[in-house]
Amino acid sequence: MFLSVFDMFKIGIGPSSSHTVGPMVAAARFLAELTHGDWPRPAGVEAGRIIVSLHGSLAFTGKGHGTDMAVMLGLCGAAPDSVDPDKTEALLARIAREKRLAAPGCEAIAFDPDTDLVFDYGPPLPGHANGMTFIAFDIAGRQLLKRIYYSIGGGFVADEHELTAINDKTSEINRPADVPYPFATASEMLAMGEASGLSIAAMKRINEVARHSSTGASAATYGDTDLDASLERVWTAMDGCIARGLSETGTLPGGLKVQRRAKNIREKLQAEQGANLLQPHRVMDWLSVYAMAVNEENAAGGRIVTAPTNGAAGVIPAVIRYYRDHCIGVDAAGIATFLLTAAAIGGIIKHNASISGAEVGCQGEVGSASAMAAAGLSAAMGGTNQQIENAAEIALEHHLGMTCDPIGGLVQVPCIERNALGAVKAVTAASLALRGDGKHFVPLDDCVETMRQTGLDMSEKYKETSTGGLAVNVVEC
Repeated sequence: MFLSVFDMFKIGIGPSSSHTVGPMVAAARFLAELTHGDWPRPAGVEAGRIIVSLHGSLAFTGKGHGTDMAVMLGLCGAAPDSVDPDKTEALLARIAREKRLAAPGCEAIAFDPDTDLVFDYGPPLPGHANGMTFIAFDIAGRQLLKRIYYSIGGGFVADEHELTAINDKTSEINRPADVPYPFATASEMLAMGEASGLSIAAMKRINEVARHSSTGASAATYGDTDLDASLERVWTAMDGCIARGLSETGTLPGGLKVQRRAKNIREKLQAEQGANLLQPHRVMDWLSVYAMAVNEENAAGGRIVTAPTNGAAGVIPAVIRYYRDHCIGVDAAGIATFLLTAAAIGGIIKHNASISGAEVGCQGEVGSASAMAAAGLSAAMGGTNQQIENAAEIALEHHLGMTCDPIGGLVQVPCIERNALGAVKAVTAASLALRGDGKHFVPLDDCVETMRQTGLDMSEKYKETSTGGLAVNVVEC
């Protein structure tokens, strides 16, 4: 199974990749199949109504994560990477007012958000904690089409058949990818690097070019220049999100009355420029505020890049910005090296465990992001493959067992500050690894497997359901 760097880093909107981006993708996918798909539709019969049910974590924390809004936007044909956050409110208001979809050619399909969008708080669907059921009926109330989708983390969506294939390690989808360096584990990655003499980023680059050169209309002309342009687009979106977060003030939506802090912290740090006796840990304040800026934007529903999820979207941009603005000997190609290496590590974690908070808790979100960032920074700073793998392991190991228990079902507390600490851990892990020779006691593969097992053992109330932990022990004011 090949996971592209652009699978790991997808441009979308906040506040959640699994609860906002995924449901929007699923809804748009259902709409496309309903209107243009190859299914046995009765002659002359048109869809008259759609009902959507949200299950498991999507039901328990869906309102706080904007899942209801994402579904409606998807049923209007919106896509996470192109929807305009400034225009969504008017579109949602139209649906609520007219009780019909607003997608071109689908205006006759009834959809009442009050009755046709169901939050099912019963047992989750059997496939995954983030399940959705879409059913279309004709005007006489007869069922036309039913589909079940699962939002499996990081904006990835699978239907029932696709999920079965993903979970079957012998299935076609899980066979080694048809690329020059088809590593699925860290040990394979290191062995291929040793045999080829290539860095992790170089192997990932070759794989990306090979895969894109075998697909798509412009496949024959795809090369390093095209890849670098796409990587630059991802970083520009990340950096733009930091800039917006550092410039905005006010209260975040959702009812917790959480105030944006990034702009105020940045202004204090800027005011200290040139002062005597600056604390040496001040650079960690910059690192933290970069991460907080991103996740405040995410909480506000702004433009975001999944890295590898929205809930953990601040870690990697913050560490890249730290690398660019605060490190010595920065190389112009370092950001591309960072993103390619981070994506390689993220793909290994997703393939062998999970990046979904609803599956394994926040160890799979911020923990994975911190491991990816540590690896990326190590690579950008000239680390060996062994040092890079060590950095990823250190960062992930010290997030093991981290729960996902957002207060009010919102990606705000503890999520915003948690990204800041994930970024700090990533830099610390990279620094420790670069001080060593790459030899270490716990292999990354063993750490990833431990995270998977820990997620299986973790109580459901700590897996993005907001039914345990901080979510129930802190009084909402």
